[in-house]
Order: sequence, then structure tokens, then C-alpha cells
Amino acid sequence: MNANHYSVTIGRQRVDLPLVALSEHLTLALLITVDQGVTFMELAGQDLADQLRPFDVEVVATVATMGIPVAIEVTRSLGLDQYVVLHKTPKIHLSDAEFEPVRSITTAVEQRLLFDRARVSSVAGRRVAIVDDVISTGASTGAALRLLRRLGADVVAIGTLVTEANLWRGALGDDASLVRALGEIPVFHPSEEGWVEDWEG
Repeated sequence: MNANHYSVTIGRQRVDLPLVALSEHLTLALLITVDQGVTFMELAGQDLADQLRPFDVEVVATVATMGIPVAIEVTRSLGLDQYVVLHKTPKIHLSDAEFEPVRSITTAVEQRLLFDRARVSSVAGRRVAIVDDVISTGASTGAALRLLRRLGADVVAIGTLVTEANLWRGALGDDASLVRALGEIPVFHPSEEGWVEDWEG
């Protein structure tokens, strides 16, 4: 780690993530999937698909927006065609969507995860893997789990490029055992010597 970046291994790849202050007491190593390039996402998708393959996944689900590139590449690598997206931003086709409240570490206000009612048949009674770019507090993942299960999905695995610290374990409870990650990162707190890694969160 230098003053501005944190280096992490994600599957077969090594990347330098920018350090971004969330507050005067908390800084994050920021993984933005859409900034990593096509080759990075293709290889990461293959690596994560390899972790999920033993679970006989039928459908991949993700939370918009940064999880979408992950879902596309994992779906492709698993030899599947369709994936589903849980949205945080209202869209015209989501006016009567199924929903679940959620609050994430990078969002100050409570949001809702929205799922298109027209896609319910894509997950009901099927083996679903939730994938995302980062699992941090576990709030978004937990909301996705609750919503998909309420719609009849059998969530068999949770895949992520990286986990961040360990708060997510408590938030997910027994479901933490479903998580498969390609890497892990801490959060950071200031000190007189610079940034201190915090693996608990």
C-alpha cells in the first residue's frame, strides 16, 4: 500500500485500488468494475464462475450497477444465457416491482432493491447465485437474499470479487457460509503513521 492505492489479488489478477475517504475516520479501497477494463472482467468472471460451478447454478442475480459486469461475465463463463438484476434506481418498467429496503456503506439514505415482476419466473424454483463486485457490510447482499427467497428462488451461492473487512459475516449470519470470494480487502483508519488496515470493520 502507498499513500493513494492498495494492491490486492483478485483471482489470477493483481490490481491497485485507489484509496477514497468516506469520512475523516474511514477510507475505502475502491473497486469500480467499469473502470477495470474488459480483459480484467472477463478473467475475473471466469475465476468466479469456477468457484460457483460446483453449485449447479441455473440463474445468476446481481445488484445494480457495479455488479452487472460481474453477472455478465459469470453468466457467460457458466454457459448460461439469462441473468437478473436487482435495481436500486426506479425505472419505468419497475413501477410495480417487488422490493426490499436496503442501506449500503456508500449510500447515506435508505434505498429499495427493486425486482421486475415480469422476471419472477426466471428465479422462482431455480438455483440462483448472487454475484457482486464487493461485499462490505452485507446490507445489499442480505436484502438481495431476502427478496429472492421471497420470490421462491433457491439461493445456493454468493460470489464476489472481493470481501471488505468482516462486518458482512455478522450481517449475513449462517448465509455467510455461501460466500465465495476471489480476494479480500480491509477498510482503513487514519493514524499518525498514515493509514491503518482494519480487517474487522
